[in-house]
Amino acid sequence: MGAGKTTIGRQLAKALGYEFVDSDHELEARTGASIPLIFDVEGEAGFRKREKQVLDELTQRQGIVLATGGGAVLDADNRAHLGARGVVIYLRAEVDQLLARTAKDRNRPLLQTENPRARLEELLRGRDPLYRDIADYVIDTGGRSARHAERDILAKIRPRRTRKPAVKSEE
Repeated sequence: MGAGKTTIGRQLAKALGYEFVDSDHELEARTGASIPLIFDVEGEAGFRKREKQVLDELTQRQGIVLATGGGAVLDADNRAHLGARGVVIYLRAEVDQLLARTAKDRNRPLLQTENPRARLEELLRGRDPLYRDIADYVIDTGGRSARHAERDILAKIRPRRTRKPAVKSEE
């Protein structure tokens, strides 16, 4: 939450000529309900079940940049699909930066607590190893512009052009 998935994802998709898809927005569009409402009615388990179905479908699509919800990596099938079906970029930032970026956002049910810092620290402790396990690349987004992060990602994922060796003709 707050690492820059949506902002960087949109820019990356544009640079690559791909469609940008946010799995949380897709889930909301399909259900007609906001994520906080789904959490209220079905709990986290109900949300995660819906998220898993959406991610299975989205990871089968080609030509997209997919931003997932932060907890998508909690499910082993999600991790397997993400890792096998695409290039996984883990955008990470320190807790202070995440707090600053999410402080006024009431659309994050897991942070609606008396101590958001402690909650974020707890989430990161559980999720960071899972993110790192499936990530092809880890990009630190803290204290950097979205453009800078986008350039770093493009440098890593775009195929490097190799020069063909000069061909000598022997006459």
